[in-house]
Amino acid sequence: MIILLLNLLGRLLARTPEPVLRGIAVLLGEAVLWLAPGRRRLILSNLDHAFPGRTTAERRGLARDCSRRLIETGLLSLATPYLSERRIRRMARLGPSVAAWTAAKYGGGLPAGPAGSSVLATLHLALWESQTWLKLLSPVALPEFGIIFRPLNHASADAYVQRTRERFGMRLLSRKHGFAEALKILRAGGCVGVLFDQNAGHHGALTTFFGRVCSTTELPGILASKFGSEVRTFYPRRTGFWRVEFESDPIAHDGTAEGVTIALNRWLEQALADPALCPSWLWAHDRWRHQDAPAERFRLESRRNLLAADLRQRGLPALPRRTRIWIRLPNWLGDVILALPLIRALRLSRPDAEITLLAKAGFLPLLASFGVADRLHPLPARGLGYFRHFFALRRAYPDVWVLFTNSLRGDLEGVLAGAPQRFGIIRPGRPRPLLTAAYRVPPEFAEKENSQLRLWENFFRRFGLAVGPDLTPFFPVSSASAPAAPIGLIPGSENSPEKRWPPEHWRSLIAAFPGQKFVLLGTARDAAITAKVAAGWPAGLVEDLAGKTTLSAYADRLRQCRILVSNDTGGMHLANALGVPVIALFGPTNPVRTGPVFMAPVRRLQPPGCPPTGGCDLAQLAPEAVIACLREGR
Repeated sequence: MIILLLNLLGRLLARTPEPVLRGIAVLLGEAVLWLAPGRRRLILSNLDHAFPGRTTAERRGLARDCSRRLIETGLLSLATPYLSERRIRRMARLGPSVAAWTAAKYGGGLPAGPAGSSVLATLHLALWESQTWLKLLSPVALPEFGIIFRPLNHASADAYVQRTRERFGMRLLSRKHGFAEALKILRAGGCVGVLFDQNAGHHGALTTFFGRVCSTTELPGILASKFGSEVRTFYPRRTGFWRVEFESDPIAHDGTAEGVTIALNRWLEQALADPALCPSWLWAHDRWRHQDAPAERFRLESRRNLLAADLRQRGLPALPRRTRIWIRLPNWLGDVILALPLIRALRLSRPDAEITLLAKAGFLPLLASFGVADRLHPLPARGLGYFRHFFALRRAYPDVWVLFTNSLRGDLEGVLAGAPQRFGIIRPGRPRPLLTAAYRVPPEFAEKENSQLRLWENFFRRFGLAVGPDLTPFFPVSSASAPAAPIGLIPGSENSPEKRWPPEHWRSLIAAFPGQKFVLLGTARDAAITAKVAAGWPAGLVEDLAGKTTLSAYADRLRQCRILVSNDTGGMHLANALGVPVIALFGPTNPVRTGPVFMAPVRRLQPPGCPPTGGCDLAQLAPEAVIACLREGR
């Protein structure tokens, strides 16, 4: 039935007037763009990654032309078996480069032996199946010519394709069974064509293409290096509807499979700068898909890694950061700080990633000072325009959306932004249907007995993170040993009154160190508490800055403290990340799960008899215990 349908369609199209065919290509090309939104977005995303300097209108025009030429190619593929030789000769011709090459190499007779062989690297340009016409069009006799192709899963359809494409003497060699035949052809001085512009999966080698890491087949290079074959490209240049001119360029290389592989990628990048060729390439194909597998997304891995050699040949010191990973950070400062070691690790594991952090606007200056991301994006204000803001981010074409949040709202943000991959955590009984892939917390994982960072590390390793979290503090603390440096105190806790040590205990602490300078830090919501703690002390002894600093200034003042005493707050985590020694006071909250994680001095204090996982009244922690600890830490 399939073969009958192919025959009927092919015969019909071969007899259809070309103006009608052009109209069909335009209509179906538009239909592909508008009725297949996933395909349209893939094309536009690929063009945006490859040509970030072009305008949106230019990329949309390219997408339209690409879609139409894809349909035009499909129509020609169906009609080709029923086109007469005379018509084919009117439709196609050899360009100067092909004519010169064939005349020079084969005009005096066919060379024999491997030294006379050629590996022709072919690619998916519009009307690509017309390449099987080469022997028909050549004025000189050509040697045996085989093209390695991917066979169809349907046996009858595959036999039909092979029979019709071999009409003019080209041989189709199955990727599954034809490799030995390709070797025989090259050994006898013939030509073998290999498609090199596809995603090669785990069987390929990691290289770059338009600055993005991809997997490239090494087959042309392997064949050429084995037999000392010349390497050339061979491709159709579309000159009009169903009109082509064949071209061929020699590829300069160092004789190794590695050198050929890298050189072909660079040639294709340069070729696609040609405005006539660019819309003819198959932009609907995801050349970069190899690194999309969820379990491998956070690392670079393949059978072979040619990235170092690729960078050397390009004269680049490091991989361009072109894989767009957007990370939706938590809403609380402490959780944001806890996420930073993993973002650092992701930078090492995916050095090609352009990392964008989405966070509250107030956090961005601080995050900028940490230098953990390439871009920072503020969360919009709540209101009618909130979700519209994320829909507008579709034009940024994020590749991955990583969610540290656990809400449906956060998941919806990633959907609206058009991220094809959305990673998050799923706990038992809490489905998140908008995620595309998730780390499912095992039932045996006791969250109360593990750090929040450990849970998030498991989450990142589920998607291939290759290195552990980096717990080094962000800045050295030069003032830590200065006798005149103040002691920092954070008496408040913005999101939970139960976590606050009583004001009178803070006052007892200050009284135990006469003449010592203290600085009280916190947010505007903490000001009422810090005012009670600061009241009545001699001038200049206790400085109350709660609510009087930006977050960046808050961090600067923390760095000036030689030690910090703090409730379980975001400021405690910030000080720890900055390398400031911390005495952390825990009562109802769990120091195992939410305690500081950076490798800076930390003492965790709890009320007497309190379980390691918390659950006690912080007021039961006596001032004398904190005073003793502070004296030890001085």
